[in-house]
Amino acid sequence: MHKYYPPKHQERQFHCIHCGVYSAQHWANFLYRESNGGSSYHQYLKYCICGHCGKWSIWYEGRMLVPAEAPVPPAHVDMPNECREDYDEARSIVSRSPRAASALLRLSLQKLMAVLGEKGKNINDDIGSLVEKGLPVQVQQALDFCRVVGNNAVHPGEIEINDTPEIAHNLFGMMNFIIEDRISRPKHIQAMYSSLPEGARKAIEARDGSET
Repeated sequence: MHKYYPPKHQERQFHCIHCGVYSAQHWANFLYRESNGGSSYHQYLKYCICGHCGKWSIWYEGRMLVPAEAPVPPAHVDMPNECREDYDEARSIVSRSPRAASALLRLSLQKLMAVLGEKGKNINDDIGSLVEKGLPVQVQQALDFCRVVGNNAVHPGEIEINDTPEIAHNLFGMMNFIIEDRISRPKHIQAMYSSLPEGARKAIEARDGSET
C-alpha cells in the first residue's frame, strides 16, 4: 500500500481528492470585480486544478470547501464491498462530523470482522479470537485503535472526537492498513504461489502432507 499524501493548501503535489492520483496541482487566486470597475485577486479564496484529471477544488483561508470531503485516503482497492459503503459515507461527512464518521467506521470494522471469519457481533471478542490465532501485534493495535475510537463515538467518554478531528482522520488510514495486512498481502502471496509450476506445487504439498 502506497503512502497517501492528503490535499494541503498551496502544496504543489498530493493525491487528488477527485481522481485519487498523486499528481501536480496548479494554484491560482479568484479574480473579482471591484465597485470602481476594476478587478483584483481575492486574497483568501483560491482554486486548485489537478494536473491529472483537470478537476477543481476550491479553498478559503487554507481550508478546502469544494468538494466537501475531508482529505483522508479513499478506501483500499481490496476493501470488501460490505465495508466500503460505510467507509465512503464516513469519508463524505468527516469534515462536518468527525464523531459520526468514526461511528460509521466502527460499523465498517464490525462488518470486516465477519469477512475475516469471526462472529461479527462483538469487536473486542473478535480481536481476541484473532490474537489467539496469531494476529501480529501491529494489526491488533490498529484494530483496537479503531474499536476504541469508534466506541467512543457511539458512547462519548474520554476522547472528544469532534474537538480533535485528526483522531477521526487517522481511523481511515488504520482501516486501510488492516485491509492491506489481512486481505491484500495474503491474496498477493497466494497469487504468486499459484503461478508456480504444478509439479513444484505438488511436491510442496507432498512434503507438507496437505493440499493447497
